[in-house]
Amino acid sequence: MRRTATVFTALITVCCLAPFTACTGGGDESSPKPSAQTVLKLSQSADTAGAGGDGTMRITPDTVLYLRSTSNGTPEHGLYAIVTFSAENRSRRPVTATTKTGGFRWKAADGHIVRAGNSKSAARIAPTGFADGGPTVAGGTFRRDTVAFDITHAEKGGTLLYVDGNGDAHRWQLPATSSGRAVSALKLALT
Repeated sequence: MRRTATVFTALITVCCLAPFTACTGGGDESSPKPSAQTVLKLSQSADTAGAGGDGTMRITPDTVLYLRSTSNGTPEHGLYAIVTFSAENRSRRPVTATTKTGGFRWKAADGHIVRAGNSKSAARIAPTGFADGGPTVAGGTFRRDTVAFDITHAEKGGTLLYVDGNGDAHRWQLPATSSGRAVSALKLALT
């Protein structure tokens, strides 16, 4: 009976506690990878799950541009926030990002959240030179793309959310002014 109780206790420990145990692949322990709960800054990357939890996609937003109008029209809420990002697939097989299924969202300081392309004109924003294709990225390659939000002036400097294929939310705190390496080129492509 004692042996049965010991085996039973071991099984409970393994089955119940294993999901709560984190495994590491070694590497540099002094600079851990950001978790889904960490708020990142512009140009920092997050490793995210692909659509349906299949594969891994590295998402890196690198520019935010605020505009009162574009060649597509004017925003319904007063301001566009356009974010450029890269989606990198480091695996050997294709991975699909959740970008076309509502993966990106904008969260204002007051908690108001909108999805990318939340107005007709924001949904049509696709600047030339900033879209390499759809959400599926071939193995060992990356794609550049943009997402646009129709926001109020008070919502500038919000938090960019990316909900991945596992439902985990990755966050980037964005500056309240146009920032990033592609501001000039993006503005030229949109006006």
